[in-house]
Amino acid sequence: MDLSTRYLGLALRNPLVASASPLSNTLVGMRRLADAGVGAVVMFSLFEEQLRQEAVQNARLADAGADSFAESLSYFPARTDEDTGPRRYLSLLERAAGTVGIPVIGSLNGVTSTGWTSYARAFQDAGAAAIELNIYYIAGNPRMTGREVEQRHIDILRQVKDAVTVPVAVKLSPQFSSPGEIALRLDQAGADGLVLFNRFLQPDIDPETLDVLPGADLSTPAEARLPRTWISLLRRQVRASLAATTGVEGPADVAKYLLAGADVVMTASALIRHGPQHAAVLLDGLSQWMARKGYASVGELRGTLAVPADTDQAAYERGGYVRELRAVNGVPW
Repeated sequence: MDLSTRYLGLALRNPLVASASPLSNTLVGMRRLADAGVGAVVMFSLFEEQLRQEAVQNARLADAGADSFAESLSYFPARTDEDTGPRRYLSLLERAAGTVGIPVIGSLNGVTSTGWTSYARAFQDAGAAAIELNIYYIAGNPRMTGREVEQRHIDILRQVKDAVTVPVAVKLSPQFSSPGEIALRLDQAGADGLVLFNRFLQPDIDPETLDVLPGADLSTPAEARLPRTWISLLRRQVRASLAATTGVEGPADVAKYLLAGADVVMTASALIRHGPQHAAVLLDGLSQWMARKGYASVGELRGTLAVPADTDQAAYERGGYVRELRAVNGVPW
């Protein structure tokens, strides 16, 4: 059974990718993921706020030492293995890229178009096979227009593309007024891949303690329908690779994403819930399903159920919506 695929121009042994999570924040964790069989791993994210904080700290240290003795070799404190800042990230990325045996993708998480994007070149120099831009932005300002939010994504992508030669993917939110149009714009602006979709953390409220509770829940298969729909719609509309993420629990979820047109299927929640070894369960189950259905390779099945390129997509979606509602309500055609 040929499970090999390509993502962002990279040759992968299979379409299962471990997405950014606590499992990829150590070298041991990434080795465990590779040993379990994943085709690639996305490192945990380096945040724009971390880079800003390091810049401020370095500036303070330099100012504090401006009048010190000239014999001082450095005003910067020694870093330890426990340091969670940018230097540790780059060191871990370099070690992982050289030892885990599968492509390691660096993840940058930010919201502005200044400063943090320059670290993309450092990722490349450290050995990242590709870079994933996680532009986690909620437009809380009611005066900000949708076009401004979209342009922010385009500007960030272009700045990173200007700085590196490795492939760059953009992890998108489904909250755009027209996800398809921003996908096309990012594709035209040079995105090598689109990751559909980011999950916004939605905190809850405890009415007894009057506290705001964190909302970092693991995903469930029911959440996969939205990204699967958009992957199906975009499969034959964009040049960029398409990565599916959210709602992968079992082999059937992997198969459904591939049928919709995904080049790779990313998962974090299932691997956190069941352990890195669950990757082998997903891949073995996919191989068995392919054999049962008569598929000899991932390439044969990918996009089998994607929306045809010449389809009126709006009418297609509307028709499916009406049929579903009539069926639920027992209304015959």
